[in-house]
Amino acid sequence: MALTVYGSNLSPFVRKVRIVLIEKGVDYTLDPINPFRQPPEFAAISPLKRIPVLRDSDQPEPNTLPDSSVIADYLENKFPRPRLYPGDPFLRARALWIEEYADDGLFRVMGRGLFFERVVKKFQRGVTDTALCAKTVSEDLPPLFEYLESEIRGRNYFAGEEFSIADIAVASVMVNYRHSGEELDAARWPALAAHVLKLWARPSFQAMLTEEQKLIDIARSR
Repeated sequence: MALTVYGSNLSPFVRKVRIVLIEKGVDYTLDPINPFRQPPEFAAISPLKRIPVLRDSDQPEPNTLPDSSVIADYLENKFPRPRLYPGDPFLRARALWIEEYADDGLFRVMGRGLFFERVVKKFQRGVTDTALCAKTVSEDLPPLFEYLESEIRGRNYFAGEEFSIADIAVASVMVNYRHSGEELDAARWPALAAHVLKLWARPSFQAMLTEEQKLIDIARSR
């Protein structure tokens, strides 16, 4: 068996897939792909030109799957233990919703208005739009954090009583918030802040945070 993940390790979507693989104890190889400078042939396996893409060499060609949510679901079915999706149909649907909220709601705002400006532009030697960053932090992200605060308050996990893809997705996006030089206000969003820190303490996240910090240090030195 040989699994290859194509993508950048600073992407929350690549990170999400890698966390799933680590949690399940599955070996894989990361093949770095810069999402802003993709090789021409990458479009053949990622028609929307997004990362990550998974290649499973156990499968006959074509043996690639794009999209982090599709990949995570595939890995859950191929490697069912430990379970990262709730068994109960409603809780599974809830986990998928929180995952979608984190990926397409939270990071859509954070990525465009903060992470791209403060991190990606550093690698590109561009000029950070400080006004956009300030607006994103003070106006655009707080309502999204409020929703997540309300959904985790009084709960151990986002979907039932078990760690799931919902928690992975939220915590993965919040890594990019930290990489952008921000921290959740624990006084304003206490349940969410505590939950994220709890998830980051897991060995799977610690491995990612240690690896990625080297790149963030490089970006900040530019």
